Amino acid sequence: MTHPFLDLAPLSAARFATVADRVARLLRTRNDVVITQGEALLPLEGAIRGCAGPETVALNVITGPYGQTFGDWLRDCGATVHDLAVPFHTAVTAGQIREALAEHPEIDFVSLVHAEAATGNTNPVAEIGEVVREHGALFYLDAVASVGAEPVLTDAWGVDLCVIGAQKALGGPAGVSAVSVSERAWARMAANPRAPRRSYLSLLDWKERWIDRGRTALLHAPAQLEMLALDACVERVEHEGLEALMARHAAAAAATRAGAVALGGGLEPYVHDAKDAAPVATTLRTPAGVVASELVARALAADPALPLAAGGGALAAEMIRVNHYGRDATPGAVQGSLAALGSALAERGVEVDLARALRAAAAAWK
Repeated sequence: MTHPFLDLAPLSAARFATVADRVARLLRTRNDVVITQGEALLPLEGAIRGCAGPETVALNVITGPYGQTFGDWLRDCGATVHDLAVPFHTAVTAGQIREALAEHPEIDFVSLVHAEAATGNTNPVAEIGEVVREHGALFYLDAVASVGAEPVLTDAWGVDLCVIGAQKALGGPAGVSAVSVSERAWARMAANPRAPRRSYLSLLDWKERWIDRGRTALLHAPAQLEMLALDACVERVEHEGLEALMARHAAAAAATRAGAVALGGGLEPYVHDAKDAAPVATTLRTPAGVVASELVARALAADPALPLAAGGGALAAEMIRVNHYGRDATPGAVQGSLAALGSALAERGVEVDLARALRAAAAAWK
């Protein structure tokens, strides 16, 4: 028995390097790019463990659950961590970053999530990057949810470690990810005796055994199907055009937000200010007495393929996520989600105006 997924020729080192170069162009970076063979948590953790140790003093920005995770990893490395937490319905500002750095001038590492798909907010990385660069700290950015949905200008923003995954706005696989690494970040890892080596978490292994040797021999057998899917994913982005892809996500976010407001019934945007809302996903707060997870379950009963989910953890009671990213950044996905939520609310006896919601969504799609 043969199968096109099972009988492929081995992936060559040259093909692997070509995929990395394509990702580098996507990230607008001249830094080294390492394609990591796992979901984005792999390079996210690997980058922190590579750079952080007992001598590290970190500013960890928390605008959602991933920021909390980064703080845990930093502390586990022995770093001194100053958390800057803001309400999940907003975004951090460059001014807040500047104040935190002035209060703790010894900070030499700043960790930030660009867009928090879990809470629906996005942070102004261009302005924050300027502040971090002036201070001289190493800048670590989680751009997993933002890449493809909004600009990610790694070098222009002074990002030393920029981690992405392909499974959201890029519409690609979840089992492969990437990180761009600046010379400053490589130097920090090389000087860190606690940096993982001979480990799946080790970025230094890729530096020393892959990049420094001319990218001619892979460290281990690559995740072939995921690598081919990532290559196809980036090729599709190139074909559509990155600007067009980002415009499609911005339109989906604007349409979802406008439609939810027009729907009525007490449903409202979770992120208060539209400028703080991520284009990759729109989060909505349910009206009093309506449990978000139950409303989502009712909405999905009619169409399980809709990009709807309840918030995670405690947010499952009050937050709905419309995940309009990748293939779901379309008018049809937005309208279908609004219709399903409207019907689910109506079944509970809540008064909604679905026709007005759909008109508002259509008018906002630009």
